[in-house]
Amino acid sequence: MVKREPSCELEKELTLIANNGYKEIVLVGINLACYGQDLGIRLIDAIKLADKIEGIERIRLGSFEPEMLLEEDIKELALIEKFCPHFHISLQSGCDETLKRMNRHYNSQEYYDIVRLIRKYFDSSAITTDVITGFPGETQQEFEKSIDFVKKVGFAKVHVFPYSRRKGTVADKMPMQIDNATKSQRAKIMQTAANLSEKAFLESFIGKTVKVLCETYADGYLTGFTANYTPVKIKTENSDSSLQNTFIYAKIKRIDKDCCIGELI
Repeated sequence: MVKREPSCELEKELTLIANNGYKEIVLVGINLACYGQDLGIRLIDAIKLADKIEGIERIRLGSFEPEMLLEEDIKELALIEKFCPHFHISLQSGCDETLKRMNRHYNSQEYYDIVRLIRKYFDSSAITTDVITGFPGETQQEFEKSIDFVKKVGFAKVHVFPYSRRKGTVADKMPMQIDNATKSQRAKIMQTAANLSEKAFLESFIGKTVKVLCETYADGYLTGFTANYTPVKIKTENSDSSLQNTFIYAKIKRIDKDCCIGELI
């Protein structure tokens, strides 16, 4: 197939967004990494197009499946200055047996290999994900494998969900359904492990100076995000909110729950 350029519609939408004063865009889709396959182009082409739009200063990606990310893509993304090194990569379970029952087209080693590639090309990347506990047939041993894998990866954030049955689905008809109490208990244990991982990630920024795009002002604090989607709160006397939608630099002094606390510099 002859390679074509990203659609004019995409360019028009990106230009409109930039003209309306937005400095950051997020490319999202149900199967994001499959973008452009019907046109003979790839997601990287859309990112490169966004990179050329004047006024857009940050480009993010939504969630995508791990098997769709190649090393050549990661290497190219690392060369795009506007690209934000935050990767929300679907996991669901860190246990291969569970992943197979989920009909996932990757295993834990393949997932971990992608994480290592990202960290090879990006110094301060943030890897976030979703994990389900109590999927049909999940044994205690399988659950422990999943926890061990989450600890091994060292995610910046993990969204944990106990499995919820949906009538008519393949999983709903599977044997060895897990009772709600066990699913909830496992979710709490997994969330504890995830919180420790998030805490370690946030603490790694203490003492560092970061660039923050400010979004909101409340209770004497500006709140925004770094390029790798780390939330930062900065104490300021600037109560007129004039720094909203601007980039500022802050030195991280400490962490508070799920965010970093910085000092304006």
